[in-house]
Amino acid sequence: MTGLICYCRQGFEPELAAELTERAALASLPGYAKAGRNDGYAVLVGEDGEALQRALSWRDLIFARQSLRMIAELRGLDPKDRITPMLEALGGGGRFGDLWVEHPDSDVAKPLAGLARSFGNALRPALRKRGLLTDKENLRLPRLHVVFVDGDHAFLASSVPGDSAPWPLGIPRLKLLPDAPSRSALKLEEALLSLLDAEERSALLKPGMTAADLGAAPGGWTWVLTRHHLRVTSVDNGPLRQHVMDTGLVEHLRADGFHWKPAQRLDWMVCDMVEQPRRVAERMATWFREGWCRHAIFNLKLPMKKRWDETRLCLDLFEEQSGKSLTVRAKQLYHDREEITVFATSR
Repeated sequence: MTGLICYCRQGFEPELAAELTERAALASLPGYAKAGRNDGYAVLVGEDGEALQRALSWRDLIFARQSLRMIAELRGLDPKDRITPMLEALGGGGRFGDLWVEHPDSDVAKPLAGLARSFGNALRPALRKRGLLTDKENLRLPRLHVVFVDGDHAFLASSVPGDSAPWPLGIPRLKLLPDAPSRSALKLEEALLSLLDAEERSALLKPGMTAADLGAAPGGWTWVLTRHHLRVTSVDNGPLRQHVMDTGLVEHLRADGFHWKPAQRLDWMVCDMVEQPRRVAERMATWFREGWCRHAIFNLKLPMKKRWDETRLCLDLFEEQSGKSLTVRAKQLYHDREEITVFATSR
């Protein structure tokens, strides 16, 4: 079997499968997706896994936490010797710069965490003895992934370090600091890590830049922006936590964030308001069309059904109505639930 294996949030396997199938078709690459409800992953089977990996970049996939090129699927593994069939499957397939032993983030697969930890310690020396794994991590070489979906069922796969999630399971391990006003702060922190690269974060988040936080209360996203030393206009009829106001970087306007507009152009606009996704997409487009901001991060709350269709519709609507040439990236983040997070910037 060749193709891709991608991790996702449990329950969003149909959306991931639909996205993979559509994007492969748009790239004129034959393939079909397979997914089981609540498995936490989907498989895109195709004739050329390398071409699929190039065409369906992890950074461009919305519902994929991680994207890996399949090397082999191994079923019926003997618990007494899982290593030998893996070495045989890898054969002379090249050298790897690192090894990650993982499992999908699902209720069924989470009990495999202990196996994943112990198996990695046993597999590494065997790989190095065969010359398949470097002694030290080498980011110039592909990364080898062993993905256990059951005790006797695993995928061997590889990733390109420059175009894959840099965290095991595709999950950034972020800690909620005690002074964070709400858990929603983790969503914006993850968005900045996942949707922007290090160079973009350095260039686009400079002290003294200006931002608006629409629907700000109780101040989680405003708090994240102040930690980057941005000056923030927080728009919400509800109150903000006092320690956020005490930063001296925040102006709180008691107004409806959905209708408020700035007096002058801002560097950033962020928005996590609970509203119909098409209405949010249209309002975000207005911000760019009118030139009210240069960059934005916003969430689109998805319906319970036809979530991939609604995602494509909203993103197309946003880009069409913005009237600008934009760079747009979207992800369903680990800290998201029934939503996706979008980053947009003027080119």
